[in-house]
Amino acid sequence: MPYSFEGNNPPFYYDYINANSWKGQPNTVHVADTLLQRYFEKYLLQQAISAFKFKLPEEWPMNYFLYILYCRGYIGVIETDKFGVIPQFCTLSGYNIYYQPSHIVISNPLIKYNEKPRIGKNCTLIQLMPDYSGIMDIVGYFASQLAMITETGNINVFNSKLSYVFFAGSKAAGETYKKAYDELAKGSPMTVIDKSTGHTPDKPAWTMFQQNVGQNYIYNEVLESYEKVKNIFLTEIGIPNSNTEKKERVNELEVISNNVEVSSKANVWLETIKKGMKETNKMFGTNLSVEWRIDPTMKNKKEDEQFKEKETMKETK
Repeated sequence: MPYSFEGNNPPFYYDYINANSWKGQPNTVHVADTLLQRYFEKYLLQQAISAFKFKLPEEWPMNYFLYILYCRGYIGVIETDKFGVIPQFCTLSGYNIYYQPSHIVISNPLIKYNEKPRIGKNCTLIQLMPDYSGIMDIVGYFASQLAMITETGNINVFNSKLSYVFFAGSKAAGETYKKAYDELAKGSPMTVIDKSTGHTPDKPAWTMFQQNVGQNYIYNEVLESYEKVKNIFLTEIGIPNSNTEKKERVNELEVISNNVEVSSKANVWLETIKKGMKETNKMFGTNLSVEWRIDPTMKNKKEDEQFKEKETMKETK
């Protein structure tokens, strides 16, 4: 679905939805299917794709291959008379004795075949996960969280501004005060109003609306929550990060535990992709390969050694 920036079709900005939808239900919060959530989906999906480094034939479009693999969860590889060995978007069909899919179905008007390609016989299947699922459920979950946190931060910053109450003797005077405030809010160093509005130094026409701005300002805490959620996502997809609380002394077991968590799930994905690529290379003579872009086991091993060295130095002091 193409993005709409006109406000007439989804996805919409969260503030538009909150202002114009579900009136009478102020407790309703809209995050899913907003442009803000879509922004984070795109950002997080690119992060996930960057965890592995792929080697594909030159004629295979990298974006086509990766986005189908990660979003769909699998991609079929077939050999055609006209195009040679190519990857294709497909659906699964049939089952074998182990209830695994036995065939793939390709819906492409440029490709014609007499029978459905059979997996392992005249086609292969490269999967991301053992259960044939993609990563969009994980991406969508964390995108919604980041969208909610960002919305909270934006609203908090806006509501933390100093407020003023104006007392106008007429509608014209009220419009004058609004215009003057707009100019000041834009950064104008000075604005001039007519004395007929009733404002005098002895009897001002406006006063500050007192509120504890410092107590209500939580944007710093919101930013910390943003970083925590982002680091949890990076841990989920196998990208090294500092997903530990910023304490004065971080327990060594906490660091090691995070290191294991970073690589465990993504290693399963890597092994699953490698298995499909190995079968493809064997059947079609291709040279597909995939590896860590930044191996978390090596990076974490180096960090563990540095951590132990620092702890030893602290104990000797």
